[in-house]
Amino acid sequence: MIRHSLVGHGQEPHIPKAVIIGMPGAGKTRIGKEAASLMGVPFKDSDRIVEQDAGRSINEIFEAEGEASFRQRESRIVGDLLREFDGGVLSLGGGAPMTASVYEALREYRNHGGKVVYLDVDPEEAKSRSLRVKNRPLLRGQTHEKWMELYRERRPVYQSASNISLKPRGTTPDVIAQRLADALSERVVHVSNLDPYDVRIGAGVTSRLQVLLGEEVMRVALIHTTPVQRHSDRARALLRQAGYQVVDMVIPDAEAGKTVAVAQGIWERLADEGFTRSDAIVGLGGGAATDLAGFIAASWMRGIRYVNCPTSLLAMVDASTGGKTGINLNQGKNLVGSFYTPVGVLADLRTLRTLPNDIFVEGLGEVAKSGFIMDSEILGILEEKAESLRSFDGNEPEQWLEGVVEDLIERTVQVKAHHVSVDLRDVGVREFLNYGHTLGHAIEKIEHFSWRHGQAVSVGMVFAAELASLTGHLDRDMVDYHRSLLSSLGLRTTWDGGDFDQVLALMHKDKKARGNKLRFIILDGIGKPTHLDDPPLDAVREAFGRIRSKA
Repeated sequence: MIRHSLVGHGQEPHIPKAVIIGMPGAGKTRIGKEAASLMGVPFKDSDRIVEQDAGRSINEIFEAEGEASFRQRESRIVGDLLREFDGGVLSLGGGAPMTASVYEALREYRNHGGKVVYLDVDPEEAKSRSLRVKNRPLLRGQTHEKWMELYRERRPVYQSASNISLKPRGTTPDVIAQRLADALSERVVHVSNLDPYDVRIGAGVTSRLQVLLGEEVMRVALIHTTPVQRHSDRARALLRQAGYQVVDMVIPDAEAGKTVAVAQGIWERLADEGFTRSDAIVGLGGGAATDLAGFIAASWMRGIRYVNCPTSLLAMVDASTGGKTGINLNQGKNLVGSFYTPVGVLADLRTLRTLPNDIFVEGLGEVAKSGFIMDSEILGILEEKAESLRSFDGNEPEQWLEGVVEDLIERTVQVKAHHVSVDLRDVGVREFLNYGHTLGHAIEKIEHFSWRHGQAVSVGMVFAAELASLTGHLDRDMVDYHRSLLSSLGLRTTWDGGDFDQVLALMHKDKKARGNKLRFIILDGIGKPTHLDDPPLDAVREAFGRIRSKA
């Protein structure tokens, strides 16, 4: 058996950007060429390289040398291409992954960060196209039954070898090429817990819905709000194109959508539509919409499949990831809910272009929080790009969106994934993600949710920094840094609503509280969050006084 190593000792791999596999007739060459052109990278077809190496056509190689010799030559050439075709798009012949050495080389390629793309074409379409082409010796004289047998044999291998799957069914090659280009540009953060899943970040990742939902699902409830109609229209079209029966469910915007009454209305609609445990939910919109969608998925028939498609910066970096689902009561926020993970999160950067400035800016509050509790690089980016982030209007260049903003989203999601992976149920280190939230949630409640979550958390972080300073954990300079950074991003750092007794009562209802004792998340320094249990009431009162605008 021929074995290939992608890298030598101490060497960096120079591997292709992507390798496309699939049945003959799937359109690997055409789609691969077009996707490579869209990305401005080279394209190669292993079949053409094999022909050049042999100086004859594939048919002639088979006739003169036999299939075994062809496969040996193909394996050697594919191995060379996987090591040396740096940054290009490579298409493999339909039978290549069936050779053990090629299959193992593909697995090693994936282990080095490579992307193996399976074009999961409709078998009838592929059969019709492939049988019209003369340069396919294994298909000559094939009957329908023989071709389908070959398809059934190869498909599990393609699925096992690939880490990206695209279904070019009912769409044109140029559309699939664009989806492929988008998929190759996306960033992926893996969330590992009892039910691991990926957060995919990039332009156009909504097109991956079908891959996440799978083939067992018949009905999909698309839960969304009116302001994201443009994005829900696209998601609905993609779902219907994939053959799902889509039930549209429009909910009130923001926190008004996270109520028992709204949830009951959706449960009753699911019952009327005949949703079973094999059906699915897609939550599309801001954090409130994805929270509600997750709660519906967790509670309907004790749990069905769901995918989150966040459309706001806040939802992308916070609410859509982590498996917390919930609704509000009159007595407080997120008091009813469950821990229930999605099968995937699709953070499509293109949706950010439709965000009003204030909604984009509030998301920066959660981004900054992740910088304070773990990743100081986030704070550096925020400092450097504060002016452009604060003035976001959706007309920024593509490079800025896919550079600065995508970096911030990826880093923030990595922070959340780190905490969630070791503490799904919020009983230990995951509580550090609540930095700024104890007062922040109280502000939201007192202001009847007229304050944006990120703005309330921003004030809550200043309060927490003041409390940390008063209890000897933080220097005064770090408190001032909180104020200066957050205000430079257009975030609030003071609040004049409510009185201390009212706020104190709400903080006692916070999820981190233990019995009658208050519990806060504070910092011992950047990247050093800790618990502060039952601090002196005078310190809490003084910290509260310092976030009033007169202070």
